Amino acid sequence: MNIDRIVFAFSGFVVIASLVLAHYASPLWLFLTLFVGLNLLQASVSGFCPLSLVLRKAGVKSGNAFN
Repeated sequence: MNIDRIVFAFSGFVVIASLVLAHYASPLWLFLTLFVGLNLLQASVSGFCPLSLVLRKAGVKSGNAFN
């Protein structure tokens, strides 16, 4: 797996997990969904993603989106 796929998979997992937590625990978990959405939006505009920096330092192969 490359950085792009891991970032997209992690984002999807966090969104689903926060929606489940919002449904069963507290609606405040929806702020996590908002944070992930805003981070994806800014990453699409700027090309900067904090998770991609961490993955690159961990030695994961780079993809096309986050160079």
